[in-house]
Amino acid sequence: MPPPHLEQEDEEMEVPNSDNPEGPLPMEVQAENISTVDAPIVDDPQSGRFTWTIDNFSRLMRKVYSDSFQVGGYRWRILVFPKGNNVDHLSMYLDVVDSVLLPYGWSRYAQFSLTVVNQLHNKFSIRKETSHQFNARESDWGFTNFMPLSELLDPSRGYVVNDTCVVEADVAVRKVVDYWSHDSKKETGYVGLKNQGATCYMNSLLQTLYHIPYFRKAVYHMPTTENDMPSGSIPLALQSLFYKLQYSDSSVATKELTKSFGWDTYDAFMQHDVQELNRVLCEKLEDKMKGTVVEGTIQQLFEGHHMNYIECINVDYKSTRKESFYDLQLDVKGCRDVYDSFDKYVEVERLEGDNKYHAEKYGLQEARKGVLFIDFPPVLQLQLKRFEYDFMRDTMVKINDRYEFPLQLDLDREDGKYLSPEADRRVRNLYTLHSVLVHSGGVHGGHYYAYIRPTLSDQWFKFDDERVTKEEAKRALEEQYGGEEELPHTNPGFNNSPFKFTKYSNAYMLVYIRESDKDKIICNVDEKDIAEHLRVRLKKEQEEKELKRKEKAEAHLYTIVKVARDADLFEQIGEDIFFDLVDHDKVRSFRIQKQIPFSVFKEEVAKELGVPVQYQRFWLWAKRQNHTYRPNRPVTPQEEAQSVGQLREVSNKANSAELKLFLEVETGQDFRPIALPEKSTEDLLLFFKLYDPSNEEFRYIGRFYVSASGRPMDILTRLNEMAGFARDEEIELFEEIKFEPQVMCELVDKKSTFRANQLEDGDIICYQKTPKVGSADRYPDVPSFLEYVHNRQVVRFRSLERPKEDEFSLELSKLHTYDDVVTRVAQHLGLDDPSKIRLTSHNCYSQQPKPQPIKYRGVENLSDMLVHYNQTSDILYYEVLDIPLPELQGLKTLKIAFHHATKDEVLIHTIRLPKQCDVEDVINDLKSKVDLSHPNAELRLLEVFYHKIYKIFSPSEKIENINDQYWTLRAEEIPEEEKNLGPNDRLIHVYHFMKDTTQNQQVQNFGDPFFLVVHEGETLADVKLRIQKKLQVPDEEFSKWKFAFLSLGRPEYLQDSDVVSSRFQRRDIYGAWEQYLGLEHTDNAPKKSYAVNQFSILQNRHAFEKPVKIYN
Repeated sequence: MPPPHLEQEDEEMEVPNSDNPEGPLPMEVQAENISTVDAPIVDDPQSGRFTWTIDNFSRLMRKVYSDSFQVGGYRWRILVFPKGNNVDHLSMYLDVVDSVLLPYGWSRYAQFSLTVVNQLHNKFSIRKETSHQFNARESDWGFTNFMPLSELLDPSRGYVVNDTCVVEADVAVRKVVDYWSHDSKKETGYVGLKNQGATCYMNSLLQTLYHIPYFRKAVYHMPTTENDMPSGSIPLALQSLFYKLQYSDSSVATKELTKSFGWDTYDAFMQHDVQELNRVLCEKLEDKMKGTVVEGTIQQLFEGHHMNYIECINVDYKSTRKESFYDLQLDVKGCRDVYDSFDKYVEVERLEGDNKYHAEKYGLQEARKGVLFIDFPPVLQLQLKRFEYDFMRDTMVKINDRYEFPLQLDLDREDGKYLSPEADRRVRNLYTLHSVLVHSGGVHGGHYYAYIRPTLSDQWFKFDDERVTKEEAKRALEEQYGGEEELPHTNPGFNNSPFKFTKYSNAYMLVYIRESDKDKIICNVDEKDIAEHLRVRLKKEQEEKELKRKEKAEAHLYTIVKVARDADLFEQIGEDIFFDLVDHDKVRSFRIQKQIPFSVFKEEVAKELGVPVQYQRFWLWAKRQNHTYRPNRPVTPQEEAQSVGQLREVSNKANSAELKLFLEVETGQDFRPIALPEKSTEDLLLFFKLYDPSNEEFRYIGRFYVSASGRPMDILTRLNEMAGFARDEEIELFEEIKFEPQVMCELVDKKSTFRANQLEDGDIICYQKTPKVGSADRYPDVPSFLEYVHNRQVVRFRSLERPKEDEFSLELSKLHTYDDVVTRVAQHLGLDDPSKIRLTSHNCYSQQPKPQPIKYRGVENLSDMLVHYNQTSDILYYEVLDIPLPELQGLKTLKIAFHHATKDEVLIHTIRLPKQCDVEDVINDLKSKVDLSHPNAELRLLEVFYHKIYKIFSPSEKIENINDQYWTLRAEEIPEEEKNLGPNDRLIHVYHFMKDTTQNQQVQNFGDPFFLVVHEGETLADVKLRIQKKLQVPDEEFSKWKFAFLSLGRPEYLQDSDVVSSRFQRRDIYGAWEQYLGLEHTDNAPKKSYAVNQFSILQNRHAFEKPVKIYN
């Protein structure tokens, strides 16, 4: 289990309850020092379970708390957002009761899980676990995206039954441990890997591969050069990572490696599957090793072979196919241990009956089908199938069953029962366990770590991201088998019976090394295996890191002095900056000991910049109230006698480690420094910028002193000479006052004094030729140009269909209206109608488009489109619609699957109608698009979900409330027999089903459900005839079908003589779809392409299922 705050990487990221869940969820997880205030020190966790039955669930308000309960001497409660905390998921948290009343500095650490109980099948309950250090700042913690509301509220799923939802909290209060003081290298000799957000699955795999020395040696021997960059070369990035793991004293970052994969920040926050990453990474390395001295290493280590065979029973015919593998996937469900899984792997399947094998020359034959192993690799990687697809729920589930694995694995057991006849029996397939990769959590996400024996000694080590610890063998073996354990209650009278606690931490991947190969694989790897250029590069990196560490450690003894000069202003203004005078990060800086006298610093400046001490005058900068930063006053002789550190304290109220100065130097005709003029209180030092409207050019022109009692008109000739204008050129002067939040630039009155114009030391005058009437310049004067510069924004546009690729860029203004922006985009795309452009904003944290597009004129201006919480983006996504956006927003779009009455076809139709329309309007529109069996046919609209019919829509129902995202909408003709129902006739649901042998014979529906009229007294034999005719099933196939009455998923098989209607009398069922006539048979029909269903399946994929891609 990760320490508090270190590992929060669920796809639904555990977060404190917050009203802005779309904000920086992954970023807000930060390490903090653990306080021991209010934290009881106990040897064992004090644990308890609280069950909360929530009635009238659909009527609850936005936020609701449970009653309080006590665990570990503390009071807790559950906080639930039934309609989601601004998300379309149930949000649920564990909360500390009366946190505001607790003593200052309180803190408590708890491991806990929250569960939504499935009231139909307990094993489908959804449980998520985490741990947290609760404190005044974060007094609640949990899951903003606990489970989709569509899944929670689906009546067939069993999470809300009769408007009641049951949730549980299992809480274990643990003693506070100072997690951060642990020195992994010192304690174990090994270092960990830093987690980038959700990369623990990668860290556990990398540690496993690193601790296979033969693999590490091969990586070191991959050819790389000193010109390669780690971020662009997978071999070099992996060499660098392995070198640091071998020689570093602290945990190692993986960013270089993930950059070499071509991953961005979003990829680092996506949890993937260890097995998939293992395969993709090994394939990449195998490819990059080709043509090198280490070609074939991956195959030598990990590749084994098995033989697939089919052998006919009654004729002499056998078909075999040899296949290679790098890892083996072993079943966990229904297997006691690894040997059981291998037994199942080689289990012989009989092909008989309808499933006979078509043998060449012999036709259909009874046969045996199976797999046997030709050879096993030196390093055997076993992937345990802890995650399985549940067809009933159309989702993945985690198998937490107990599953044992031995320290020594003998694959020659029982006279080589797993081996093919051609296997080399001289090779002894006895393996010893090297590493155990563990997954802790549920199907929606969790945490990965690894137990490894690097030298195959008795000592195990746990590699948990940055932390490495010594562990007993029991922790790596028995405790990772999974299953259940019983925890006693510590609180009398609180749910008194002991409860069984499913262990959600269990082995997910096993690595075994063959005994006969271990000396070769666990080999010595030292510096001579590492290329010279790599050693030099990494030692240099280490030295630079050490230098930075030393500088950081000694920072309190030094002051950074940043010296800006005229040359910096000439270089930067008009290029890097437009406002104020200089970017201090780009000027000359000096690292000076604080106690050194300022006079000694001046000598250093004289030596470095070639300005004699007597010709230097330093000015202190000051941040003004209007947020501008200007030279404020010269350093006094008294201040020059002080130390650099003292002067910094005088100048810097923000207590920064930096001292910022402006160096005033006067130069003569030969550009050599000369004596500075005396400065009286009457003298003002002004800085001047020049603007050329015709070229939109803005630059620094110089500085000089003026008398406060003088007038601007007195300096016009000098300004013209500096600009290269005619001496009598008419010019306008503007004072640059401020630029945040808005630009303020005002005309200077040339006839008033500088004092009357409120000018002072450090002020900036911008000037230009007086604009001519009727000028064609875009920005004819200084204020309009600075306004443009302040608001200009280059926006990168991407097609919504290709959200990772920049397609084009436009220079826009932050003040542009919605119409301005779409007009410019339409012009760029050559589109006549800008209203057909729809824009979507960028999520800065996920690096993806936001889920909802920008509504037509839904924002004031461009700046609103680009802001995402406290961050600003420069990316917008666009799409070109087939109708104008205002019109589309007034329409409801529905995808409807039309089932033809006589043809075996399903066509998907997209219907767009105004939102205020009703279902009857949809049906009328659909009639004009579909091929009806006869002109007067009537249509109805059904809601179908998981091959069951949940609803017949009333013609008067408004379409605005219909959701086709999760449900399939089906239209069909109403059969004539349904229009004339007799008083005792019943309309029943008929569904196809089969039993899933892997899920305890659980009923699994498939195919197209339908309605059937059943007449009073009608027997199953009569009904079967009508069903066979309706479905046009051949006699031979139909004879194999079984018929059952099903209620709540339990089949009751019927005989031909049974009266069908008598079974459908119950009125107390939850919904009509829960009792139906079931047709049991195999699903032989070709799959029809339901675009809607496929979309629904895609919606239900989980984070760890997303494909791993290494782009480089």
